[in-house]
Amino acid sequence: MSVSLEISPPSSEFPLGVHRARAPHNLNVAVYAPGVSALAVHFQSQDGSWHAAALTDYTDGVHHGAVEGLADSVRYGFWPTGTDQPETGQLLLDPYARAIDTIDTAEGPVYWSVYVEDGGFDWGSSAPPRTHWRDTVVYEAHVKGLTQLHPDIPAELRGTYAGLAHPVMIGYLTALGITAVELLPVHFHIDEPHLGPLGLTNYWGYNTLGYFAPHPSYATEAARNAGPRAVQDEFKGMVKLLHEAGLEVILDVVYNHTAEGPPDLPALSWRGLGDEQYYRHGDHGRYLDTTGCGNTLNFAHPRVIALALDSLRYWVEEFHVDGFRFDLAVSLARDERHTFTPRHPFLVAAGADRALRGVKLIAEPWDIGMGGWQTGNFPQGWADWNDRFRDTVRDFWLTDQASLAAGGAAGSVARLAGCLSGSADVFGPSGRTSISSVNLITAHDGFTLADLSSYSRKHNEANGEENRDGHNDNRSYNHGMEGPTDQEGIVAARSQTSRNLMATLLLSLGVPMITAGDEFGRSQRGNNNAYCQDNELAWLHWDHDDDARHLLEHTRSLLRIRKEFLAHQPHSYPARDDSSYLHWFNPAGTPMTEEQWRDEGSRSVQLLLGSPNGILDGLVVINGSRDDARITLPGRDALRESGLPSITRFELRYTTAANQDRRRGARIGAGETEVIPANSISVYRI
Repeated sequence: MSVSLEISPPSSEFPLGVHRARAPHNLNVAVYAPGVSALAVHFQSQDGSWHAAALTDYTDGVHHGAVEGLADSVRYGFWPTGTDQPETGQLLLDPYARAIDTIDTAEGPVYWSVYVEDGGFDWGSSAPPRTHWRDTVVYEAHVKGLTQLHPDIPAELRGTYAGLAHPVMIGYLTALGITAVELLPVHFHIDEPHLGPLGLTNYWGYNTLGYFAPHPSYATEAARNAGPRAVQDEFKGMVKLLHEAGLEVILDVVYNHTAEGPPDLPALSWRGLGDEQYYRHGDHGRYLDTTGCGNTLNFAHPRVIALALDSLRYWVEEFHVDGFRFDLAVSLARDERHTFTPRHPFLVAAGADRALRGVKLIAEPWDIGMGGWQTGNFPQGWADWNDRFRDTVRDFWLTDQASLAAGGAAGSVARLAGCLSGSADVFGPSGRTSISSVNLITAHDGFTLADLSSYSRKHNEANGEENRDGHNDNRSYNHGMEGPTDQEGIVAARSQTSRNLMATLLLSLGVPMITAGDEFGRSQRGNNNAYCQDNELAWLHWDHDDDARHLLEHTRSLLRIRKEFLAHQPHSYPARDDSSYLHWFNPAGTPMTEEQWRDEGSRSVQLLLGSPNGILDGLVVINGSRDDARITLPGRDALRESGLPSITRFELRYTTAANQDRRRGARIGAGETEVIPANSISVYRI
């Protein structure tokens, strides 16, 4: 298969990967492979013939050499010299490959690294929006699922990078009030072996095989046929158009584990190059799994840290992305003793790196290892997914309601108030504010917003694991019937619960994240682990009925209200001392006391929103009980007692209560009594 070629010196141990060398016709090839004594690069020349060149230079675990004949868009891979090549044809992939090609064979897929020279895209005047954290609204979406069924996007663009950047999609997102699109993994990924026999694939993409390579399946057919550079350009074109519309692009990245599979399967890359260095090992050399996926990368090793940092820089500098959400980020911050530390070199380096300055860094602050729950403990410069916010809001509007409906007890409004005010108790100890709290009620993993109020248990039978997969602690409530129903009372109650959940998310301090489709009530029919459902179950449907349009308009209204309120705040809002601009009142319209906050039976509260300049912006009134409540809005004496300026009236701007839209614009005098419907939120302007 191979013909030996002479190496043309000199070569360098950095940068890793394949890059233009000093000699005009040579490429510098460098790969960190300390587990191999001698290594060769095998590549296919442009005439289709295969060649091999020994990487004769070796520096600090890096095999390197200057190779002639390896050109742009050429496939290549590595293999130890002096050993037989695998019969499958699968060589070891370059961890720094800019593209990966898949060849289907009778024995299964074979993957090849592809050399693509960096640069060459015309960005014009496009620039990152650099949206302040204070103003950020994140929209978590899947590249394919977002547009695959959209009737107003051309068929050839649906489900692609280009489709996401189509004017129809951009117009929808900007009209909704989104500022940042957070994309599920777009790094090159593959399917787990057990999915093939089930006729399923890894739809979400949390099974990475290439940290520098865009996933080609999300490109249009025209781009795929034109080659890897065209795929890159389509991705860059998407980013460019989103930036021009003021939208940031955040990538969900999976540096915690790789897609290589268990040790009994053939090595694809890292395991064959340096298993001991790349992967985390415990006692007696056995693999240590802190992710639940196997193949946990060893972030106690400097070369693994460098791999992740190089990848991050590449996506910022070459593709102009605006931020990253780190899957199972605790695994990226475990030291040589496998212990999480907020001063881990990776966290420090990512926060201090010049290329990453101003880039949004979001941690999924947990994994399955010892001490794996670390919400609030990441360092300054990082934001965390706030699972406490998620669980507390679900408890108040779902499980508590289920308990009350069954004649049981429910939790106090005090915990919900902590969420509304930015979870200061969670983020304060790390020296951060609620700007570091990415508030969420749903994400790709778990029930959708609509399913939270329609199912009390998961329904994952379609995943082929007899409903064993997925979370069991969903904190959901079906309102009296499991799944779809035509009973008007149940439908109305579910809709109101959905509005309550969305309103709580968008009225709270911190950074809200909406899962794509929640804004109009998308359902996955009770599947809370749709990672393998690349079909209409997981794709967004755009043929909205009246209920979907109603929830969508509610979401738009809430985002407008949020933007109006924040417009009066400094861009640093909320800083640690800004809690004084939140004023809490009880149902009688007087300031909340410590005793009232401790009252476990209290389900109602009023939040008066202020500003550093002394302006009072609005009032949020929450009634989490099963009965309508007579609430006295704060009056002159109560405001004076709180050191606030006098208010004469409140104007109803928004309510989650059914059949109350007609009251929008109603004016109520300060100190007067207002009936707040059961299980609802009302928002007033001043």
